[in-house]
Amino acid sequence: MSESKEVSTPENVAQDARTNKRKEYRQEKLQARKQAKIDPETPEPVTTELPQKRYYRQRAHSNPFSDHKLRYPTSPDTMDWSTLYPVQHETSKVEIADIGCGYGGLMIKLGPEFPQSLILGMEIRVQVTQYVEDRIVALRNNHSQDEYGYQNISVLRGNAMKFLPNFFYKGQLSKMFFCFPDPHFKQRKHKARIITNTLLSEYAYVLKEGGIIYTITDVEDLHNWMVKHLDEHPLFERLSKEWEDQDKCVEIMYNATEEGQKVTRNKGSKWVACYKRLPNPDECE
Repeated sequence: MSESKEVSTPENVAQDARTNKRKEYRQEKLQARKQAKIDPETPEPVTTELPQKRYYRQRAHSNPFSDHKLRYPTSPDTMDWSTLYPVQHETSKVEIADIGCGYGGLMIKLGPEFPQSLILGMEIRVQVTQYVEDRIVALRNNHSQDEYGYQNISVLRGNAMKFLPNFFYKGQLSKMFFCFPDPHFKQRKHKARIITNTLLSEYAYVLKEGGIIYTITDVEDLHNWMVKHLDEHPLFERLSKEWEDQDKCVEIMYNATEEGQKVTRNKGSKWVACYKRLPNPDECE
């Protein structure tokens, strides 16, 4: 009995072409990663093409309560940051965290403004994290001869709602950004919002006294929710509109993220609220 052969159709041909294209692109990115490693013997690094989002497609949202089989340190003492920041800096500790960093636009703009600070993006989605990592590798390679070479920004796949104290010491961070977080519109999903009373206590733990929480969203209901919970928390105090208007980070946050740019193109609204970390009550006595 003769073996049946798969019939070649236009749909199959198109699918095979897309699969081969993705394989070629992954090989190109792998080669780019190798080229992006800093080599003092190579004065003229090869220019690396920036990654293209269409090869990193993924659902817009991810369930923060599911088991994503994430790897995380048992404590900040066991975290090896040298794998994320290969060039030695004046500080060895991350000071600025972009929680749910998306495609990395905020970090890339913040980096040159704070060249002496280590900036970390935390993102739960696999493909999005890979995109940001490849983007940073390309930027480091293309700017390796510049005074600023994107060596102070990095990204890791992590769930800040579960494992934040595993990465950061008490009072380690000076700034935390929550830019256009998932609004979780349905009431039964509100417990999955990134700002809650319980989570704010964890953010207060890793944020130093005087540190700032930055929030921005294009959903007014979510903005009111975040303001309500931050106002009610005893360790945070809202900063004035005048302060926001003069703060460079607010300006960058308002304009730099991909989501923020999309809102601007669609002529939508953006709501900002910034809060300062207050001293612990026992320290005020």
